[in-house]
Amino acid sequence: MRTGAVIQARGKAASGLTGEGLMLLRRIGRVLLWIVAVLAVLAVAGFLWLRQSPYWAGLTLFSDAQRAENFRNMDRIFPYREVRRGDTVWEFDRAPKPLPATYAFDGEIRDIAAFLDRTETTGLLVVHRGAITHEEYRLGADEASLFTSWSVAKSVLSALIGIALEEGHIASLNDPIDQYVPALAESGYDGVPIKDALTMSSGVDFDEDYDNPRSDINMLFLNAMIFGTPIEDSIAELQTIRAPGEFNQYISSDTMALGLVLEAATGMRVAGYLSSRLWGPMGAEFDATWSTDRSGREIALCCFNASLRDYARFGRLFLEGGARDGGQIVPAEWVHDSVNQIAAHLQPGDNPLSDWTFGYGYKWWIPEDPQGDFTAIGVWGQYVYVHPDHEVVIVKTSTDPEFDDNDHETIAVFRAIIAELGPGE
Repeated sequence: MRTGAVIQARGKAASGLTGEGLMLLRRIGRVLLWIVAVLAVLAVAGFLWLRQSPYWAGLTLFSDAQRAENFRNMDRIFPYREVRRGDTVWEFDRAPKPLPATYAFDGEIRDIAAFLDRTETTGLLVVHRGAITHEEYRLGADEASLFTSWSVAKSVLSALIGIALEEGHIASLNDPIDQYVPALAESGYDGVPIKDALTMSSGVDFDEDYDNPRSDINMLFLNAMIFGTPIEDSIAELQTIRAPGEFNQYISSDTMALGLVLEAATGMRVAGYLSSRLWGPMGAEFDATWSTDRSGREIALCCFNASLRDYARFGRLFLEGGARDGGQIVPAEWVHDSVNQIAAHLQPGDNPLSDWTFGYGYKWWIPEDPQGDFTAIGVWGQYVYVHPDHEVVIVKTSTDPEFDDNDHETIAVFRAIIAELGPGE
């Protein structure tokens, strides 16, 4: 009997402990479910907020599904300053003509329509002797779309430097950058002449590798747009790796430094100076915008946003020696010097003094096998191409993920279009 009682008591005790344990587990389970539910609600709310915020577009800026829309709606993603057009428009005539069907490249005859598809073309405009011969928009774009320039903006900024020089705001291209921007006096830009920054020959150490998430170019944007670090602060931390004026190395920090020079020299924001000195007088059809960092300063190295036709007007301005209908806007000497540099490190072709085979001027590229043509180029396949001898301007905007591999082929396509149009007068 005693043994049975002990066993019974132990059974009750065990049964009681199990009941308390189950109750505790149920309580813990309810608390965990409540926590999971709260976290789920917060996650959904956070996601919905993010989807409606500018940060969502920034996070998906280069995604395949949204790149085309983003590249024509940068004002939804980044803060910006407006670039107002003037009272009159520099009109184009119309003389429609089909594109050639094929072009020659790399020992092959290739299809132009297939090339335009493969390079994710969003807009293509051809102007010959002041008349639009071809104009098309793709992937949801239209004539009023403001296509982002990426580095085509560098050529625009170069024109503004030329105007500021002509107006006396900049005394000489031999002036050191830190003379105008003392904040860069302790950086790699200390003593670097303005001219050497114009020709991507500053000697400053800057990693332009877009595939490296921690490269200088990627960290510059990350710090500016996520952490709010003014871009000039990032530029001020750069140091030098070689003497200026000896080697052509493409680094976007050179153009950002020039944007700071322009602002300091003129006492005007880049967008305002562009509007009053070039965009308005040129006869732009649409207002444009220039994206800024979170502090409100224009990102001078890129991120100008304009219509396809207005990019063509900018190209036409250089085709016409900087003039519109006889009225000089960009100094003619500046236009000439921008695309006719004689220094050895700026020449096209296999050049041991350059990191690319295209030649370089004042923010304009000179293709190999020079024919007097020159082009502005932006990543993802943006081009403003000018061929003075044939009186042709071609603008191409794109979302091409293989842009680095397609620059030479794009020039081949442009030259095939020109050959179909015939020589200028």
